[in-house]
Amino acid sequence: MTDHDAQFARMGASASYLRRETVQALSRRSDLWGLWLTLHVWGVIIAAWVMAAVWTHPLTLLLAILLVGSRQHGMAILMHDAAHGVLFKTRVLNEFVGKWLLAAPYGGDLIAYRHYHLKHHRYTQSDDDPDLPLSAKFPVTRASLRRKFIRDLTGQTFFRLRMAGLKAAPEPGMEAFQKTSPVPTLVTNAVLFAGLAATGHWWIYPVLWLLPLATWFMAVLRNRNIAEHALTTTDGNVLTQARTTKAGWLARVFLAPYWVNYHVEHHAYMYVPCWQLPHLHSAMAAQHGEMEIQPSYRQVLKLAATG
Repeated sequence: MTDHDAQFARMGASASYLRRETVQALSRRSDLWGLWLTLHVWGVIIAAWVMAAVWTHPLTLLLAILLVGSRQHGMAILMHDAAHGVLFKTRVLNEFVGKWLLAAPYGGDLIAYRHYHLKHHRYTQSDDDPDLPLSAKFPVTRASLRRKFIRDLTGQTFFRLRMAGLKAAPEPGMEAFQKTSPVPTLVTNAVLFAGLAATGHWWIYPVLWLLPLATWFMAVLRNRNIAEHALTTTDGNVLTQARTTKAGWLARVFLAPYWVNYHVEHHAYMYVPCWQLPHLHSAMAAQHGEMEIQPSYRQVLKLAATG
């Protein structure tokens, strides 16, 4: 067990909402699942590119932007599992895929994220939580929330975060975008551009990689941040200091892929892989009715915006 594995295990060891045997079964890691999820996230992106290249039309381009942006978010979700050491059973695969195939292409950094995310789990919804600035501001007015999403969809948030990432000391709430080195991102994006250019479709890189990353990805990420912790408790109760949001198939395609909507369950047992979270939810919901659960992302946004 690595040092970070041991830290996560100690942090989650006090959770006792389910029988130990149940948790052990749900905590099983799988190289096959890790491979499938990695292939799936890239497969959807490539399929969206092919669709737009073969049937180039404003509507197919828009759909491709939404699909690619949602899967860039999916890459961040799977990288999150890799940061917990649970995407793959084999540690070398977990570290390599998490760093090079998931984090680096969209500008993430597995090592920096792991350090920051460990603090988030240890100090959730407390003054020392690095994510607190993302949730403490809510509720806001509807006009304020609208302006935030407009900034996301017009690329303003993306460029602000990229500039903030160049600073030695991150701004509050922006530690997730810090890097130990820009090299992996530069290398993977150079490979992406070269590969697309070699097929005669260089335009896909700016239009269907950078544009989704600068727009839809940022809006989806904000939606997720609001849903996970805005207006939840600050009393240390794992069942109410995070939120699980129910997601239909459209939400799973465009907003919440790879079971990221099960956030209470993740905070209760952070070493359970994402593909096991629906089963963990069923087990916990049967015994703990006080869990913070909302019926949709629309309802969460209604709670987050007033007046």
